[in-house]
Amino acid sequence: MVSIFRLSRRDDPFMRQFYLFGLIYLCALTAGKANPSPLAYAENFEIKHYLTHKLLTVKNISHNSTRTYRYALVPRGQEMPSLPDDISIIRTPVRRVIAMETVFIGYLDALDELDSIVGAATVHLISEPNVRERSQNGEIRSIQIGQSLDIESVLLLEPDLILTSISGDPAFDIPPKLLRSGLPVVITAGYMERHPLARSEWIKFIGAFFDASEKAQQVFDKCSRNYEMLTQLTASLSARPSVFSGAPHSGAWYVASGDSFTARAIHDAGGRYVWADSAGQNGLQLDTERVLLKAADADYWIHPTHYRSLAELFGAEPRFDKFRATRIGQVYNNTKQVGPSGGNNIWERGIVRPDEVLADLIKVFHPELMPQHELIFYEQIR
Repeated sequence: MVSIFRLSRRDDPFMRQFYLFGLIYLCALTAGKANPSPLAYAENFEIKHYLTHKLLTVKNISHNSTRTYRYALVPRGQEMPSLPDDISIIRTPVRRVIAMETVFIGYLDALDELDSIVGAATVHLISEPNVRERSQNGEIRSIQIGQSLDIESVLLLEPDLILTSISGDPAFDIPPKLLRSGLPVVITAGYMERHPLARSEWIKFIGAFFDASEKAQQVFDKCSRNYEMLTQLTASLSARPSVFSGAPHSGAWYVASGDSFTARAIHDAGGRYVWADSAGQNGLQLDTERVLLKAADADYWIHPTHYRSLAELFGAEPRFDKFRATRIGQVYNNTKQVGPSGGNNIWERGIVRPDEVLADLIKVFHPELMPQHELIFYEQIR
């Protein structure tokens, strides 16, 4: 059709009308068609571009959940498109944001959008210095500690966007009262992804609310290039040390499954995860006896919850000295950047930059491959 218009005489009144009609017709044809944004690793969200809005869809928000959530991002000042009732409307770019988990701080920092934060939950666990300072001087309001949510403060803040997720645990999840409030609550599912780069790719989801898709793509591209180059260092390794992770909490040892992002990170770092053959994403709930049976001879122990010394580990459970990893001093935790209030930067920057986390793990498992690398998030437990 376009080629016909190019060959026609534009000064002919009939042809001008015909040309105008053709443009209107083409717009009508494409108005309802979506142009999806390609994703490299993330499985739990999608972005589709329409002429009038972006449509973001989130799925797999928690274990065994089949519900999806849809959000239409409509530019400010633009006429509201006709949309189904189950789609939440968010005007963009957003200017006032409430972060219900510390993980969102990392994405907003990478997007240079920390100034948009007006409220946050559990601010004492935030690591980013600028956000901590602003929370201490009252620029960022603390709206939740534990299960105590200050809904009145949330309403007074007049947020454009409330970022949260749902785990199925009422002790941490956003209460139904807030979901019913009509406020712009957006539920994410990054923590349900199975690949470290998939969690990082959620920066594209967050960036869409700020009209910052190009910036988000640049951040992710840099991270994914580095991550993929690092995996080449370990891809052909035949000797892989055995690794287990976690520690008991309230009597139960929660072990990441073989389909988890933890298992994938260990594999990509050149390790052999002890529970690599366990299926599903739910993880395993074990006791110390069962962990000892499977991991007693493992070469490395990583992520022993909050413990930062062997004395603390043995004080909590004397049987921990039966693990070979403790006897040979190969216990590492991702606690190097834990702040005085317990905030840990690995759950902020480390989620957005899994390439830096991977570099640490390669340094731990195969120090000869990373002789110049200084550990960023991990420290040896002595």
